[in-house]
Amino acid sequence: MVEIRYFAAIADAVGKDSETLDLPAGATVADLRAALSATYGQDLDKMLSVCAYLIGDELTRDPAAALSPRVDVLPPFAGG
Repeated sequence: MVEIRYFAAIADAVGKDSETLDLPAGATVADLRAALSATYGQDLDKMLSVCAYLIGDELTRDPAAALSPRVDVLPPFAGG
């Protein structure tokens, strides 16, 4: 089980701040993206492709990165 936390625009797109997904051991960011796209539609993958993923203490965009028990999905933020 992996706890997924969503922030900003991605939270709006999925309609929630978090959820728990049953993903296999050794699942990667690519697996997570595939599961989310299957659940929420292919249009979500466009957003997920520009997101960063906080896995443990590491921020990554690498689709081969292994997931931890909690993953934060962070879309690009505008600042000013």
